[in-house]
Amino acid sequence: MSGRLNVPATLIKWDALSLQPVKMFTIGGRLHHLQIFQDKYMLVDTFSRDDDGLDVFLLDPQTDKVIGGVRDEDLGGQSYTAFTDDEFIYILMQPHGYGPMSLSGYVAANLVNYGKATALRPFWVTKIDPDTWEVVQEYPYPGYRGDWICFDTDKKNMFIPSAATSNVSKVNLSTGEIVWTNPTGIGPYGCNVSADGSQLWVADKGEANGFFGRTVTVLKTDTGQGVDTIPSGYMIDHVLLSPNGKEFWATSNAEGKLYVFDAAKRDLIKKIEIPGGGDAHGLPWVYYDQSGKSMVARDQGGFRNGINPRLGKGLDY
Repeated sequence: MSGRLNVPATLIKWDALSLQPVKMFTIGGRLHHLQIFQDKYMLVDTFSRDDDGLDVFLLDPQTDKVIGGVRDEDLGGQSYTAFTDDEFIYILMQPHGYGPMSLSGYVAANLVNYGKATALRPFWVTKIDPDTWEVVQEYPYPGYRGDWICFDTDKKNMFIPSAATSNVSKVNLSTGEIVWTNPTGIGPYGCNVSADGSQLWVADKGEANGFFGRTVTVLKTDTGQGVDTIPSGYMIDHVLLSPNGKEFWATSNAEGKLYVFDAAKRDLIKKIEIPGGGDAHGLPWVYYDQSGKSMVARDQGGFRNGINPRLGKGLDY
């Protein structure tokens, strides 16, 4: 994708085998994240949008058409990123007025972290029904500027790392109860749950804190008790459980590297250099069977196409 914050980006569709561009088209907004929804659509969230565009929407990759979505003004705030449990869409919401478009929460977080504010208006999560695009439920959470949502194994709770307050919260999806809130490293961003469901790994990016974070915080999912702090790469932002359930892969948004950790021992296994020194901000796995047929095993939102090591259905490699 390309484009400045105030200019809607061009989305380029590539052939995954030949790495040749197939199509270039606009989607009415500047892309932030893409992830698979219900193994058939792409869930898209944006940094900014056209006047007639959508902030969060579903895209059909077969037709390259937008099939539905929502705008910030219909949700009562500014959207940041969106996630899914493959039934509903969960959008991290920010209060209006601190900065332009999706940067409102980021600007607000910096005000806190640089001592220019001591309190902000509330941040929350909005739950959307993808069939009607109506708000089903709203979840306030402790802290400011949530960056990510990850779910536990049975999808009864979500975890929300908050960058401005360097904490992560566990929230019950049915009742909205805040089960626990505990500290992380500085400026947390992404999170993910281990294969046995017992541990939560949080990427300490340094978001809205100068981007000098370089650790991963590990906590118990049931109590929030800290387990470990693991040295990692600068600006480590996404941390994902691998399709075999044995590793956590983390993307450095500053070093041009992927960090691979042993999930059980919490040790660094290897660093993978990205060709050309690019800085990753996303990580999908694609599986090819013996006949050459491909399918996505997982992306930033979760496991796909029947693969899920948390349910005993991991890839063997």
